[in-house]
Amino acid sequence: MASPVPCYHCGLPVPAGSTYHARVLNEQRALCCPGCQAVAEAIVQGGLESYYSHRSDASINPNALPQALTEELELYDRKDVQEPFVRHEGELADASLMIEGISCAACGWLIEKHLRRLEAVSEASLNLSNHRLRVRWNDASLPLSELLAELRRVGYAAHPYQADQAAERLAHENRRSMRQLGVAGLLWMQVMMATMATWPEFNIDLSAGMASILRWTALLLTTPIVFYCCTDFFKGALRDLRTRHLTMDVSVSLAIGGAYVAGIWSTVTGQGELYFDAVGMFALFLLAGRFLERRARERTAAATAQLVNLLPASCLKLTDDGQTARILLRELQLGDQVLVQPGALIPADGRILSGQSSVDESVLTGEYLPQVRIVGDTVTAGTLNVEGALTIEVQALGDNTRLSAIVGLLERAQSDKPRLAELADRVSQWFLIIVLLTAAVVGFAWWQIDPQRTFWIVLALLVATCPCALSLATPTALTTATGTLHKLGLLLTRGHVLEGLNHIDTVIFDKTGTLTEGRLTLNEVRPLAELEAGACLELAAALENRSEHPIARAFGRAPLAADAVTSFPGLGLQGSVGQRTLRIGQPDFVAVGYAGAAPEIPGNEGQWLLLGDTQGPLAWLVLNDRLRNDAPALLQACKSRGWDTVLLSGDSSPMVGEIAQQLGISDAHGGMTPTDKLTHLQRLQADGRRVLMIGDGVNDAPVLAAADISVAMGSATDLAKTSADAVLLSNRLDSLVQAFSVARRSRHIIIENLTWASLYNGLILPFAAIGWVTPLWAALGMSASSLLVVLNALRLSRVPTQQGPDSLP
Repeated sequence: MASPVPCYHCGLPVPAGSTYHARVLNEQRALCCPGCQAVAEAIVQGGLESYYSHRSDASINPNALPQALTEELELYDRKDVQEPFVRHEGELADASLMIEGISCAACGWLIEKHLRRLEAVSEASLNLSNHRLRVRWNDASLPLSELLAELRRVGYAAHPYQADQAAERLAHENRRSMRQLGVAGLLWMQVMMATMATWPEFNIDLSAGMASILRWTALLLTTPIVFYCCTDFFKGALRDLRTRHLTMDVSVSLAIGGAYVAGIWSTVTGQGELYFDAVGMFALFLLAGRFLERRARERTAAATAQLVNLLPASCLKLTDDGQTARILLRELQLGDQVLVQPGALIPADGRILSGQSSVDESVLTGEYLPQVRIVGDTVTAGTLNVEGALTIEVQALGDNTRLSAIVGLLERAQSDKPRLAELADRVSQWFLIIVLLTAAVVGFAWWQIDPQRTFWIVLALLVATCPCALSLATPTALTTATGTLHKLGLLLTRGHVLEGLNHIDTVIFDKTGTLTEGRLTLNEVRPLAELEAGACLELAAALENRSEHPIARAFGRAPLAADAVTSFPGLGLQGSVGQRTLRIGQPDFVAVGYAGAAPEIPGNEGQWLLLGDTQGPLAWLVLNDRLRNDAPALLQACKSRGWDTVLLSGDSSPMVGEIAQQLGISDAHGGMTPTDKLTHLQRLQADGRRVLMIGDGVNDAPVLAAADISVAMGSATDLAKTSADAVLLSNRLDSLVQAFSVARRSRHIIIENLTWASLYNGLILPFAAIGWVTPLWAALGMSASSLLVVLNALRLSRVPTQQGPDSLP
């Protein structure tokens, strides 16, 4: 009987008569179930088809997982490793795992189906919203490493789920604030209807009994708003009074508490106006603002947690007898020797003892090409070993690594930022002091004139001058402008961006991934012999397709296949296509293959590779990191505003000067470390410059955090995005040109809103003080003032038209 055909996606047997197929890598592939079919089609349609060509046969062979992966998974069988995330209940173990590679609901169906078929597994449940798998199994008969291996065999990687405490706490606060906001909004609408029904203007025939029922109903509905939704305001007010540092919480608490107490008095006595609707309105507006602020803090905490992904979970330690043993990263000690295989992340800062390779340091330095590292050179934790095996002596761990130093720079830069916040806080304190002193003076005066009216007049004054319109003046404009910019592909993560853009006079650009696309492309093929350019390109692609080096991605897929390909780190590749032995790479390296002189490189622009065989050179191939099409327009827009432009790049190649020359940037620096970039920025700020930074990558994170305004590209690392004040999700630089126009409009509207709110509070205060404004009219006036501010801010919702550099405002 013939063996069943294995499923092309997961490796399980394909049932007889199966009709599930998918076209992958130009061939029709047999699949075992609709889940695998859906996943395979999603991978192909998502442009990730290369996953199938690059995965090893082990990924679909249940009995042949790579040795390095098997060793790493076996570490999870240790009790001390399982302790943080595995619980034992009798014979069963319970664990939460994070699953990578999920693209749709079919993935969840496949994972659960595969695990439930294992006899030792009693329960497997995947939450598709957060990709978290909960599994219960008998670990005596099925070790955890085998469970993780089973997931690998169907194409998914699993890792222990361990919640970051800071991120979890912020997420909890976010859920709580959402509940408070929802309760306040829902109950306020009911309270408004009950309160308005008691107004004579709405129903003059309301009976005394019904009026009493409505008053008690409004009191009952308002109580949860005060004691559940507004608890943070009262806690903040108590904290401010203890520390003698006034904030809006004091004024807000007095207004909400006063209106609530007055409402209770009116409900019990049956006299006077109810102010429960004002309580709900205050709560709804103010909670909405605080919710947006909390969401921004949540994104920042999540970014810090992402840093751990730059380091491997385990590494290969060399023992005294020269053997290797896989250990957890936390078990590594200073002076230990580790073996780093090609394609593996370097676990710690150290010095190379043996081996030669290229190391991809782009995550830290911005260099888009891997750098050659030989014996004696230092390497950095979190960087990628590309080509050859390296033996490294550990010299720094944990907080002493270069990666930790970058994090320290980031935290220091962030701590220096909130200058505008401090200024706003000082202004608000003076405003509150004036309002509270005025209320005390007015209350004392009316106590002498008419004690019965004192409470109502002071309450009307506090309600009328409650800083709702002032507090909404800036946030509503910023929120509306933020939504407009989001339509354009620019996401603002901090509210001071739009105001700050009006004061910028200097722009710092990163190069790789910002002004350029961040990936090498083949610009030209220059034949040197009888072969045409197309034939030379086919031979070069046949060699490069066998390499994992980033240069190889520029050649695309080859119709030919090279044999016996050997990599020479930092030099090039050698292999055979048919009977022809070929070399590609550095000119001197290729010249060795034909025992002749290397030709002169024809130019200085781009990365030049020589292709040759045993007879001589065949062609020059020119690679380059392509300039973004909209970069010149952005530079022109900056210059038309009189801004100085600076280029700071971690790339030390001639490309930095070439890009600067193309864009007309006279101040350009290459080979800059994160510390160098931050120092250059601080020097500019010390000279009184207001700096806008545009960049991506971990190496730009400290500068993005320290700049007056910072923008990260949408393709940037998570850390760079959350360190920045804005993220260019569309990766279209022309969206920044439109942002300049929105910034100018938003500044005008913010000034209009603040002017109106200040005039309203200033004009209403004397009328409330002399008793001409009742609490009811004070609440209506405050609502009208807030509504006017919101409607004015909504004018920013119009998307600006694209403007040329000459017509920029």
